[in-house]
Amino acid sequence: MTVQEAIEYINRHTWSQWKLGLGRTEELLRRLGDPQKRLRFIHVAGSNGKGSTCAMLERILRAAGYRTGLYPSPYIEDFRERIQVNGEYITEEALCRITAQVAAQADAMEDHPSQFELITAIGMVYFAEERCDFVVLEVGLGGTFDSTNVIDAPEVAVITNLGLEHTEYLGNTLPEIAAAKGGIIKHGSDVVCYESDEEALRVIRGICEEKKCRLHIARHAEITPFQKDLSGQRFSVRGNTYRLSLLGEYQLRNASTVLTVIDVLRERGFAVPQEAVEEGLADVQWPARFEVLCREPLLILDGGHNPQCAEALAESLNAYLPGQQVTFLIGILADKDVEKILDTLAPCGARYVCVTPDSPRAMPGEELAKRLRERGAQAEAVTDMQEALRRALAEGAPVVAFGSLYLAGDVRRNFRVPCKEAQRRVALARRRVLTDALRAEKNHIICERLKSMPALQEAGTIFSYAAAWDEADLSEFHEWARRQGKRIAFPVAPAGGVMHAAVPHGPDTWEKGPYGIQSPVKDKSDIVTPEEIDVILVPCVAFDRDGGRLGHGGGYYDRYLAEYGAAHTTERSLDTLHQGMSAAAGACAPTTILIAFAEQELPQVVCEDNDIRIKDIVTA
Repeated sequence: MTVQEAIEYINRHTWSQWKLGLGRTEELLRRLGDPQKRLRFIHVAGSNGKGSTCAMLERILRAAGYRTGLYPSPYIEDFRERIQVNGEYITEEALCRITAQVAAQADAMEDHPSQFELITAIGMVYFAEERCDFVVLEVGLGGTFDSTNVIDAPEVAVITNLGLEHTEYLGNTLPEIAAAKGGIIKHGSDVVCYESDEEALRVIRGICEEKKCRLHIARHAEITPFQKDLSGQRFSVRGNTYRLSLLGEYQLRNASTVLTVIDVLRERGFAVPQEAVEEGLADVQWPARFEVLCREPLLILDGGHNPQCAEALAESLNAYLPGQQVTFLIGILADKDVEKILDTLAPCGARYVCVTPDSPRAMPGEELAKRLRERGAQAEAVTDMQEALRRALAEGAPVVAFGSLYLAGDVRRNFRVPCKEAQRRVALARRRVLTDALRAEKNHIICERLKSMPALQEAGTIFSYAAAWDEADLSEFHEWARRQGKRIAFPVAPAGGVMHAAVPHGPDTWEKGPYGIQSPVKDKSDIVTPEEIDVILVPCVAFDRDGGRLGHGGGYYDRYLAEYGAAHTTERSLDTLHQGMSAAAGACAPTTILIAFAEQELPQVVCEDNDIRIKDIVTA
């Protein structure tokens, strides 16, 4: 069974074909040896905030030294996100092998398990195989009859923020919703509940009294926020200060729930050091929850999909972008309360680009745009996601993608190319406005800084570049290097081909290349191999301080730097390789230097898997 075959098998049994209930999951797990009985759980139900709460808990427990399982729902980009151990997705081998094992048992059952029930079984088998100390288990739908509820009493049952959702299954009032979510509460568990509507809390209290469980209410008033920006937020609770990498004021309320869970775990005898709590909150990542995909231009992704999520988004926009009107890239499922969502977002939106999420339940983008235009809003519908992102980014206003997790996955798969295009426009415009005098001054400063660097003083062969357009010009440095007896190689890059490093025989052995760049004539130059090169000086369109580099889009330097890194990687030098580099791209030796004007710096360059980061940067 291949990964694709495994996923197709699982998806073949869509949950909507089945009645809610635990019988199928219980039978399937019994046939598989009841792996869930060998595991310890934190079980999380609720309407909003489940995923973020689970992510924070998992990251803290991992920092505390526990081997963690995480079962979030649904996934954003990769199906394997659904089952994670110690922050790593289930391996392809394990997914295929366990799915085949589960399928053999499921296909023998008279009442075939549904999609979510199959995934739950696969997860339980994998978590047991991996000997997880804790599994943070997110409920899929409701609580009482959700397939995850086949577990025995968890260490902690967690109820996050409650709202009206899936009313056809869970009920039409908050107390009815609370009763469904409270179905995960079992005798022997502690219960932590998000501070919520009093009617809903009354239901949860009643269930806890019936099950003889201790109830702990997360008190939001204990949270004192004191700093926030688009890189994170800081807050204090009962004398302890924390940094949270997740954005949005609602995440502070979710963090309050998480900290209450940690207190309960400590009371139950589990060691969770304060340092682990601080590290976990600072390092936690959770996609599509007010997630900044690009800082400049600003692109925020929020997978919220109901009125409560829209309210949280509006609150976050007012907090992080006060007084600013944003462009919404929006797609909503037709069975949501679309009108209330649009009412909530209206004060924040200046313009709307509407798309159709990849779901049979999606409202067509044209219909959504029509409704927005009827409200007097500027709205257009676009079918292709990359084009929709280009349209949204075109006017330079902050862009917020919102409305559905189906939309979120599509945005995450497609945002890099349009954002890179926008970043190139920004950086090139900044470079072009430099006066000739200022550019000459900066060129001189950069060259002087290069001359003073030990790596360049000791280098025998340097791979540099001939400045094109308005790039930083290194001619002064080249003259100095030649006087020192060094070889200077320059790129030879035929259109669509492979870049080589060429040392020209003389000043008359140059030509204009296919991109209008002056290059050595290959036949009148010495081609040097990557192994012969000591230092590479790399031009760019834009850069950031984490080594991210944005070129003109041809990929020549990334391919060459990967080859160069592989040629210079030795067992002795492995510890000195650049951090943050794609393993697939190879390892770039620490003798690469990025050259740029300071005006070309961006807060964060959008990088792809094959983009190589460059540690050393020389600017002026």
